[in-house]
Amino acid sequence: MKSQFLINPNITFLNHGSFGACPKPIFEELHRFQFELESDPVDFIQRKQPHYLKTARESLAEFVGCNAKDLFFTTNPTFAINVIMRSIKLNEGDEILSTNHEYGAMDRTWNFYCKKSGAKYIRQEISLPIVSKEQIIEEFWKGYNKNTKVVFLNQMSSATALIFPVKEICDKAKELGLITIIDGAHVPGHIDLNLTDLNPDFYTGTLHKWMLAPKGSSFLYVKKERQDSIDPLVVSWGYESLAPSESRFLDYHEYQGTNDHSAFLCTPKVIEFLEQNNWKEKSKACKQIVFANYQRFCDLLQTQPIAPITEEFLGQMASIPVQTSKPAELKDLLYDQYKIQIPVMPLNGNVYLRYSINAYNTQEDLEVLYKALEDIIKTTDLIEA
Repeated sequence: MKSQFLINPNITFLNHGSFGACPKPIFEELHRFQFELESDPVDFIQRKQPHYLKTARESLAEFVGCNAKDLFFTTNPTFAINVIMRSIKLNEGDEILSTNHEYGAMDRTWNFYCKKSGAKYIRQEISLPIVSKEQIIEEFWKGYNKNTKVVFLNQMSSATALIFPVKEICDKAKELGLITIIDGAHVPGHIDLNLTDLNPDFYTGTLHKWMLAPKGSSFLYVKKERQDSIDPLVVSWGYESLAPSESRFLDYHEYQGTNDHSAFLCTPKVIEFLEQNNWKEKSKACKQIVFANYQRFCDLLQTQPIAPITEEFLGQMASIPVQTSKPAELKDLLYDQYKIQIPVMPLNGNVYLRYSINAYNTQEDLEVLYKALEDIIKTTDLIEA
């Protein structure tokens, strides 16, 4: 599959998880829409784009298992969470129960909100190594009390690459009358997702990561009974529209003036590419490579896996604990000297080397990483092993 992607062949690219990688046919579709836009901007934006957006939204909704009128496109999950944050009404002392495995931008969003509102953001500790799903659930709910009003957590952690049992947590949160907000940035196109079955109040995910869409393509799902409470992050022509559609929710959030929505419009082509290339089977093969190498890298770095090496906790990414006091220098060295693109991620006093495997990767890419780490251990003091 390497020939289908634009990635520099001189780089060992093991960082799909950060920003994804777009195949050539989808990238060409992006340019086709941009050319059509520029050839007649007025006709495209005023007449064609609403139809294209509707088609794209319908194809995405079918893919993620929800009604097409219950989601809209956003540029990224951080934008989506900011939409929710700006609309949610909490009082001083109310609590948002989260974990200490969340994405840094999300932590910052909720910290900002809490400073303004007087609410509290609780980063409940989920201890490592994980031994079972039940352990995560038990530790998470230790953070619950009478002040808890919102549950916010990632379905897959960025730094630790762990899959969290969000279905079980959402179900219990509903029993407790809590609002559920799920960050599924790494989920669509990566692990199974059916929003109707999961049943959160809010859910955001990306298309530009594991679905292979162009950069800046994500979505926010809002359960129907919550939609009237969500204000647009940017007030524009869709607010009190002169030509309202059948959905005020979509008017508020989908039409915000002049913008290039070409990345969103590629969604039908994205899904077609995944289906034509039997991506579920390719994803399964990638996971097997991830699983087969995890313990081997831990042995090299003299650390231990942070969870059982199974599909219950891992997808196409794995985070290897690495003993280093200089994560930024290690990342730069791996790229500058060894031409390996891979994140080195600090979290909660630990550091993780996270490799991602997609269909353009092979076992040889991990051999390049293994040899580089062997060399770094022998020739520098960056890794304590």
